[in-house]
Amino acid sequence: MKKAIVVGSGIGGLATSIRLACQGFQVTVFEANAYPGGKLTAFSLGKYRFDAGPSLFTMPHFVSELFELAGENPTEHFAYKKKEIACQYFWEDGVQLTAYGDRNKLVNEIEKQLKVPSDTVLTYLENAQKKYERTQSLFLEQSLHKLSTYFSKDTLKGILHYRSFEIGKSLHEVNQKHLKEPHLVQMYDRYATYNGSSPFKTPGIMTLVQHLEQHYGTFIPYKGMEDISQSIYQLALRKGVRFHFNTTVSKIVIENKKAKGVVANDTVHDSDMVVSNMDIVPTYRKLLPNAKPPEKTLQQERSSSAVIFYWGIQKTFKGLDLHNIFFSNNYKEEFDAIFNQKKLYKDPTIYINITSKDVHSDAPKNCENWFVMINTPHDNGQNWEAEVKILKQQVLEKMKRILGEDVAPFIEEEFIMTPPIIEQKTQSYKGALYGASSNNTMAAFLRHPNFSSSISNLYFCGGSVHPGGGIPLCLLSAKIVSDLVKKDIK
Repeated sequence: MKKAIVVGSGIGGLATSIRLACQGFQVTVFEANAYPGGKLTAFSLGKYRFDAGPSLFTMPHFVSELFELAGENPTEHFAYKKKEIACQYFWEDGVQLTAYGDRNKLVNEIEKQLKVPSDTVLTYLENAQKKYERTQSLFLEQSLHKLSTYFSKDTLKGILHYRSFEIGKSLHEVNQKHLKEPHLVQMYDRYATYNGSSPFKTPGIMTLVQHLEQHYGTFIPYKGMEDISQSIYQLALRKGVRFHFNTTVSKIVIENKKAKGVVANDTVHDSDMVVSNMDIVPTYRKLLPNAKPPEKTLQQERSSSAVIFYWGIQKTFKGLDLHNIFFSNNYKEEFDAIFNQKKLYKDPTIYINITSKDVHSDAPKNCENWFVMINTPHDNGQNWEAEVKILKQQVLEKMKRILGEDVAPFIEEEFIMTPPIIEQKTQSYKGALYGASSNNTMAAFLRHPNFSSSISNLYFCGGSVHPGGGIPLCLLSAKIVSDLVKKDIK
């Protein structure tokens, strides 16, 4: 039986281990932390449970696919429900909008609250859908770095519709052109943050992201987001994958331009292939010291990071749902601060995730668990302790203005996550949440491929490589790796 080693047990590494096990490999996963899941983990503060990382769950069929591939019924191991309300949006001028999962209800709500005709929104969403359908095979499901990808029927079809992708315009320019209404433009500009980018820089093709959320819907696992990684981890165990936790890999062993194993805890572990689920920058800087690094790729602009306040709140707020956004009054200035000035903005957009709205055991009765996230620059040596003090006051004041009530007296528990802590816990370079940003036209092609062009039997998965960050794309990276391995074996 051939051996495979996976470095890191983030969601991409877990999915890769299952897919390789299903191909007949004896798979071993090395993880520096004491737990699987990477960013997709959980912790408790007093009587409150918090999902530590990703809070949005969409396209659940990618999770189900892993169970089906392994010959199991996913409903017996992983349960979730679809949300009727995708998000609650708030602006300081008093405008509020409920983004329903149902398309007809959504466009009717937009027409009612923002006076934008339903036909305008429907046309916008239909164009976003066409972008996705014409590009999914090229940009999401295959390696962009294999010549054979460009000779497929789907790719040639996509090339014929190149102009419809609006790559030459920014996401904001596209939204401004088609939607015009300022609140709606800002609402759809927000989707640039799904891959840690600026709507004023990322290309207009990114409207396909909102199509994915609106078309497939948003979901919440009955046991919280951590159950995604935990259920996949348990599946990996059932498939015979071996895990070594609290085990740091210090080197990928290369002999005659072939990956031959890893060094972990000063011990050499032989293998027929290696997959790194570690951020691509420390993979090269730490694990491949003698390999020629792809400097152009490694030096790309990093994505945004975040400061996250985890608050146990001794009160319930009926106007809030699972996902909530309190918008900045000036989005352009906010993203200029984050990406150009590398500093926190004075009037930040606030995202509040409250899983206890659906997972009632996550907080005591008449209480809520608030995951309060603010987009920030990645770590550039800022004085985060001082910045967080100022930020917390700004956040509380903005909440008070919008909610009409001071939240501060109800904070019973608190933990604060900063970019340096994110890097420490997850090895994400500079605390960037999504690896490289997508702030230029060629960003998709500049992400590191899922294989090494100079070292055979070496592969890469996870949010810092193709096709990008976020749960669905990390799961797709695992599929791309397993498909590459199949072809290479043949």
